Amino acid sequence: MNIGTVSRSEYEDFLFNEAALLDEWRLDEWLALFVEGATYEVPPAGAPDEVDSADTLFYIADDWARLEHRVKRLKKEKAHSEYPHSKGLRLISNVRILGTSDGQAEVGCAFITYRSKNDKLDQYFGHHRYVFRVVEGALKIAAKRSILDMSNLRPQGRVSIIL
Repeated sequence: MNIGTVSRSEYEDFLFNEAALLDEWRLDEWLALFVEGATYEVPPAGAPDEVDSADTLFYIADDWARLEHRVKRLKKEKAHSEYPHSKGLRLISNVRILGTSDGQAEVGCAFITYRSKNDKLDQYFGHHRYVFRVVEGALKIAAKRSILDMSNLRPQGRVSIIL
């Protein structure tokens, strides 16, 4: 597999699988989709796509070690905001290859994430920006940024799940 030969439908299948892993709380399998050294970011609601976590406080700005720790923590009973686990449903659409260079591809898509817990339904919507690489013949995430296209987090008030 070569990054330049990966089709839009192959990225789409990858993203559908990623959403299913998160919906099913298969977090170890989800983490395995990332290359070591990957990043995962969720800028504040309403922030521009280009906002930098060095200059702005993000909801999530995980490097590889923090992402790995987040997965371990979310699986524990002591993760009160997600134990018992919320029910989730992620919808992915409008998958587009935005560009390729230097053995990487930038891919974008729209998302809606529904989260139900304690008789309350939260909805998050926005778009993801991914950087993909091929590692040992497999497509892997080198970076993921989930941009909330909402002006704020009300009424949810927090992001306790992985978008």
